[in-house]
Amino acid sequence: MKQLVITILGPDKPGLVEDISATILNHHGNWLTSNLSHLAGHFAGIIEAAVPEEHLQELQDALHSLPYLEVRIERGTDTLPDVPSEEINFVITGNDRPGIVQELASVIRHKGANITHLNSKQQSAPNWGVPIFSAVATVALPIGMNKDEVISALESITTDLIVDIEDA
Repeated sequence: MKQLVITILGPDKPGLVEDISATILNHHGNWLTSNLSHLAGHFAGIIEAAVPEEHLQELQDALHSLPYLEVRIERGTDTLPDVPSEEINFVITGNDRPGIVQELASVIRHKGANITHLNSKQQSAPNWGVPIFSAVATVALPIGMNKDEVISALESITTDLIVDIEDA
């Protein structure tokens, strides 16, 4: 089986996920993992799928022929070194401003950790009217790294940033 990472972007419409999943199934693929979103009227998705080598090209052709969608397909690889790590879900909340994601990512990288998943959003704070940034970041910490050290480093970015740990 060949592992594929499929990214899809295009105008959102009812039935789009059904069309994509049927295409994968009808061409001998197996949908493994995904992260799908509706963003500003568009469908944006990333899917991990597996397919037997003999059906790889037909699946790629079928996905590329889906109307109105930009599809990119990469073969899966494990490019990160296999370093033992502990995954922690950080829940991050603070006043929104340009560059906040870059600041968070920089602190995490400089601590030697790696963001493996990030869900973020901006919303209006009730009764305040200011935009609030919130995110859940799954971070792989090297074994032995103290998560409180990472929390302190993140919270030192600005006084209004709150970082909690989400229970698994």
